[in-house]
Amino acid sequence: MAKWGQGDLRWIVEDREDGTNVNNWHWTKRDATRWSQGKLRDLLVGIVVENEAGHVEISELKQVEGQASCSSCKGKLIFFYEWNIRLSWIGNVKESGAKHKGLIETLNLSEENEVDDTEVNVSKKKGDVDILKDLIKTAGTARVREALGDYLKALKTEFTMEMILPTKAMASQEPTAERKLSENTLQVCPLGPWGGGKIPTVALYMTELFDATTEQLYSVFTVKDLVQKFSKSPAVLEAEKGGKFLMFDGNITGEYTELVIDKKIIMKWRYRNCPEERYATVALSFVPTPGQTELQLDGTGVPVCKEESMKFCWQKQHFEEIKGLLQLTQP
Repeated sequence: MAKWGQGDLRWIVEDREDGTNVNNWHWTKRDATRWSQGKLRDLLVGIVVENEAGHVEISELKQVEGQASCSSCKGKLIFFYEWNIRLSWIGNVKESGAKHKGLIETLNLSEENEVDDTEVNVSKKKGDVDILKDLIKTAGTARVREALGDYLKALKTEFTMEMILPTKAMASQEPTAERKLSENTLQVCPLGPWGGGKIPTVALYMTELFDATTEQLYSVFTVKDLVQKFSKSPAVLEAEKGGKFLMFDGNITGEYTELVIDKKIIMKWRYRNCPEERYATVALSFVPTPGQTELQLDGTGVPVCKEESMKFCWQKQHFEEIKGLLQLTQP
């Protein structure tokens, strides 16, 4: 056993101010769920197939259920994804002009199955003949699987561009390549009104459903008394553009940059132990759903070293506490 202070440096985890995961040794994880939902919509909606009998187009992504993430450790990437997708299609028969519509469902798109083995089910909601249904079952299914393959390629390349940073070995072997990679992976993280510095950052995407109206949920983030109730601590709140806020005994500070009543809040947001004076940008969107409100959180400029702590803060200290407060205030 190595003496104290003489162990392998790879096992020493330091809270580096620049957020660097040295030599990609330590475990990091990024949630790819929201990114994946947008990418799947872009790739699937608008697909067109036709032949001499008719014309069919995928018109809407009706539902996408599941999750995706990417983890890195020791320079290796590990992917998890599991999706069930429902699409709408519309079409017309060329000879008669008859219009038809239906659904396409893909089940169990996951890392356990090949894309070509993904189950694709086609159903018809309107129209009596099967000409268009047959078209979408054959050519349409092939195009859907092709788009799903494109999604997986993007997940493993486009989404992961910032997860593997240059190592010392890379620096000694390929200095030019390392310099180019660094320029692409180190984004500018805002330093308040005083300018910026380059540190590794990631985007953070989270969604949560609340049993409340958009008005009620918006108030929880903008009314001082409600903020103090769910945070169980004193708060300073100036809910207007340029207004400052301080919560959780000063552990969270920031500034409102945009407020659209009952719809959106954008703010500069900082957790106390983030790199000094560096703020992430957090956008909260309040989306009405039947009987509930979906809160969509889009965060950018989040230092890599603080991604997990920021996610924990929002899930445990915000979302769960707010749900408890809403239950107490329901009539």
